[in-house]
Amino acid sequence: MRIFFLSGWYPYPPNNGSKLRVYNLLRGLAAHHQVDLITLADQPDADPKAPELAALCRTTQVLPVKLYQPNGLRALLGFFSPTPRSIVDTFSPQMFQTVSKTIHQEPIDLVIASELTTAIYWQAFSGTPALFDDLEIGVFESQIAAAPSSLRRLRYQLTQVKQRHYLSRLLPHFQACTVVSEQERALVRRAVPSYAAIEVIPNCVNLDDYQGLRVMPEPGTLIFTGSFRYFANHDAMVWFLGQVYPRIQAQAPDVHLTITGDHANLPLPCTEGVTLTGFVEDVRPLIATAWISVVPLRLGGGTRLKILEAMALGTPVIATSKGAEGLEAQQEEHLLIADTPEAFVEAVVRVLKEPELRRRLTDNAYQLVRDKYDWAVVMPRFLNLVERVAHG
Repeated sequence: MRIFFLSGWYPYPPNNGSKLRVYNLLRGLAAHHQVDLITLADQPDADPKAPELAALCRTTQVLPVKLYQPNGLRALLGFFSPTPRSIVDTFSPQMFQTVSKTIHQEPIDLVIASELTTAIYWQAFSGTPALFDDLEIGVFESQIAAAPSSLRRLRYQLTQVKQRHYLSRLLPHFQACTVVSEQERALVRRAVPSYAAIEVIPNCVNLDDYQGLRVMPEPGTLIFTGSFRYFANHDAMVWFLGQVYPRIQAQAPDVHLTITGDHANLPLPCTEGVTLTGFVEDVRPLIATAWISVVPLRLGGGTRLKILEAMALGTPVIATSKGAEGLEAQQEEHLLIADTPEAFVEAVVRVLKEPELRRRLTDNAYQLVRDKYDWAVVMPRFLNLVERVAHG
């Protein structure tokens, strides 16, 4: 079967959650089908001839990405549009034309549009069976709940109304869409009650990619992985460093926190006992050497591949309920969940000082990933969905 895959992320190297998902989906598809890829260039060295993609895709086209500029003219005019401002501002006529031209050059059996950033070009492939992969709307719910003012809450609510209206018009053009958790499926059903073809295909890791990377961890070390260009990651570290970390240091003075990812020059409450690495090509060795992976997210949607990566590498996870949302992970069995500063401090100190607790959490968490969040287990379900959508 010939599959046309659209991605808003250049998927190699797979160094964030979205790229990991796209790259592993491409690997699974390429084992059974011919895949042509059109991807937006979210990095300056995005190479359409990269051997890693050439091994998976029959052809790869890379187009420039249009970043969202909320104060730009198009975005401001979007206030008067029924379509969400981010879509008005980032819609690329070049992307639309390229997709339209490519789709009509040779017969295509199926289009897979990854995330909303590419699903918006549905008119370019109208009439071809289409699957919308990884629809996420939970982020808007959390933004409304955490809005710092009534005015900001009203703006978020307006965006949510626009998004629901837009999705009600968009989704019927896709034979199915996927979400990463049952929570996301419930949100989509509530937003668009008339659309039923929603399948849960969770975020996963390829466990084979983590074999041989488990090492003896460094006692007293914590790690947080995530670019601050995603607002939820910066919010998490502002809360953690302001409300939690000083209290941990008071009980464990030798503790050290490493934060990876592009920090976007955003401020933090304190950096004593903290290493900011900036962008790291491969975070797995750093995660493997850490004693604990902290995921104190308070906002956002979807599920956290940073948690699954830590579990695959034998690093115990302490997360907020929001951080662990969507995963079939149980408190005290696979990870520790803490939603207040006091609870988070207690959880970290416990894992720092109780080797048996650490061992139990890591063993159970690895088993959970092997059983439910390894692409080797989940990919057959995705491939079955692809066949059903393509053949009606």
